[in-house]
Amino acid sequence: MTMFRLVFELLMVAAVLCFAMYIGTRQVIWRRRGIFLMRWTVLAGLGFFAVLILERLAVML
Repeated sequence: MTMFRLVFELLMVAAVLCFAMYIGTRQVIWRRRGIFLMRWTVLAGLGFFAVLILERLAVML
């Protein structure tokens, strides 16, 4: 569970840094990298919540 949180936070920080680099340099590659990382951040967040739901279901059964 801590691993999912760590991955989510690192992906979010990396995406924010990429967007900051895009704002600073106006190079499109940084925006593309930021969007790519945001996609993986959303997937990591969904995985985190899926693990939480599965843990709750396992306790109930």
